[in-house]
Amino acid sequence: MIRVVLADDHRLVREGIAGLLRLAKDIAIVGQASDGAEAVEVVRREKPDVALFDVRMPKLTGLEAFERARAGGFAPKTILLTTFDDDAVLKSAIAAGVSGFLLKDVSFETLADAIRKAAAGERVGSIVTSAVRDKVARAGLEFDASDMPGPLTAREIEVLRLVAAGMSNREIADVLGVAEGTVKNHTSAILSKLGVRDRTRAVLKAIQRGDL
Repeated sequence: MIRVVLADDHRLVREGIAGLLRLAKDIAIVGQASDGAEAVEVVRREKPDVALFDVRMPKLTGLEAFERARAGGFAPKTILLTTFDDDAVLKSAIAAGVSGFLLKDVSFETLADAIRKAAAGERVGSIVTSAVRDKVARAGLEFDASDMPGPLTAREIEVLRLVAAGMSNREIADVLGVAEGTVKNHTSAILSKLGVRDRTRAVLKAIQRGDL
């Protein structure tokens, strides 16, 4: 049984999602919260396998609640429920390590399948819906499934993880103990291999492909 905690400040939305999930024989709602701070406490108490957090909630956002739980060492696999009108939220959440994003109007089958995937350890790329991919594209980002010209090296993946954390080339160079020019060369190679034009697109593409 996959144990789930659900947090959303809109009661009707929260109860509607909970009602849908009760149709799944392998998923159990073990706790609910109406704001981010309460969500942290419910997760701490119930220790669920998966958390479904609304992106925007009072007291703490869904991302802040996840980060608070992670800092405390009790964060479950977390899916953010969103209308996805801010690509900066997606980028920050990816860097923080959330499991995925779902629009609130997804079908029961998509929601249940996403929870199962998150519980199994799958990441953002496999859980993001086609509707979210469309919004990503409209925001000027790329999130397609085309093949890479070549695989990323271990060092390139390491650099890309630091890029996802929001570090500059100089900061990455300091962390890795290499010259800034070396980091620039790695970044250029990453962009070329992923077939994208900038660092944000590179992070999203790499996650969709399973490199991060």
